[in-house]
Amino acid sequence: MKMGALTEYYHSLITDYYRPRKLARPILAIYLLPVMDTATNASINIIGGGLAGCEAAWQAAEAGVPVVLHEMRPQRRTDAHQTDRLSELVCSNSFRSDDHEFNAVGLLHEEMRRCGSLILKSADANRVPAGGALAVDRDGFSGAVQAAINDHPGITVVRGEVTELPLPGAATTIIASGPLTSPGLAGAIRNLTGEDDLAFFDAIAPIVHRHSIDFGKAWFQSRYDKGDGNDYINCPLDAEQYRAFIEALKLADKVSFHEWEASTPYFEGCLPIEVMAERGADTLAFGPMKPVGLTNPHNPTQKPKAVVQLRQDNALGTLFNLVGFQTKLRHGDQVRVFRAIPGLERAEFARLGGLHRNTFINSPRLLDAGLRLKSDPSLLFAGQITGCEGYVESAAIGLLAGRFAVSDVFGLNLAPPPRPTSR
Repeated sequence: MKMGALTEYYHSLITDYYRPRKLARPILAIYLLPVMDTATNASINIIGGGLAGCEAAWQAAEAGVPVVLHEMRPQRRTDAHQTDRLSELVCSNSFRSDDHEFNAVGLLHEEMRRCGSLILKSADANRVPAGGALAVDRDGFSGAVQAAINDHPGITVVRGEVTELPLPGAATTIIASGPLTSPGLAGAIRNLTGEDDLAFFDAIAPIVHRHSIDFGKAWFQSRYDKGDGNDYINCPLDAEQYRAFIEALKLADKVSFHEWEASTPYFEGCLPIEVMAERGADTLAFGPMKPVGLTNPHNPTQKPKAVVQLRQDNALGTLFNLVGFQTKLRHGDQVRVFRAIPGLERAEFARLGGLHRNTFINSPRLLDAGLRLKSDPSLLFAGQITGCEGYVESAAIGLLAGRFAVSDVFGLNLAPPPRPTSR
């Protein structure tokens, strides 16, 4: 990983194209600016109003190309979304580490900021305490993204499901429909690519009201006192409590799969907690429940066997999510099992966990280096449907797709970022 490689890449483009023409625009515009004095009626259609779709729309519109952004909600809903807002975060509220010096994701944050990312700007404006991580108030974040998209004069938002590809009359289309792509659009993609969908299961963690947590047992502290030092709520379990919790997870009633879902794997980066428990008695104690870097002020001489951490979920600090507690337990058993955790005996849940099936494509086989469908270069793909992992990576691919699409509109050849970048 080479610090600043992406920034150096864009700097070289500015040196070659931007400075000789004495144009004054942000770094984002790179070498597309020289041709933007020529009016164009061409527009870019983007399917999907998630993080990747909104970032792609922002990049293209900021470069001067009109954008039509298609979002199927609220006309057609998904199993995971709770609202019809653009860029709703359906899983965690964390964008992971914000350390740009020693962490690849943190470096990607910084590179995206320097590229004028709407997603990072909105995340920074709505961040909540999370130690060394970038976590956000999920409602404030999606509200900021939606307001920016709706207020941009170069972006038109169309609400309604797209089930036909290519879009009639569309010269360039970015498909950023996400892992929860509707069956109709998935069928259109299948017809284009000639292969069956690839899929995996992803899960969502519960959210608890802070006022219902017993702080006679729980306490505020970040691991190793990172950030403000008290960004997480911690609930300790001794060895006996931990063993009982593991057994309760194993015996709890779980959501069963349909026959056609049985062969679909889990996403290893977001395994349900009960699946981790089945992999070994101490798997959780060395995973999301590891007790390191913490001291229980209620019993400072006793080291717990495991610790459940809760991370702030909204700006008011009234909601906290159980970190790493994605689950497919049935709702009744979630309440019963999680209330056995010390400090959560009277927990009130604002949202319980859940499971959803995610769809993605075989990108290495189907796409070129510019994210274009090899069989139809007018179609680009972006975000998690390409198989990338996480909010940040999804938005970063949206950023690139937006720029690649703009370069196509103006007949330019924008090379992918070099391999030494954090991608």
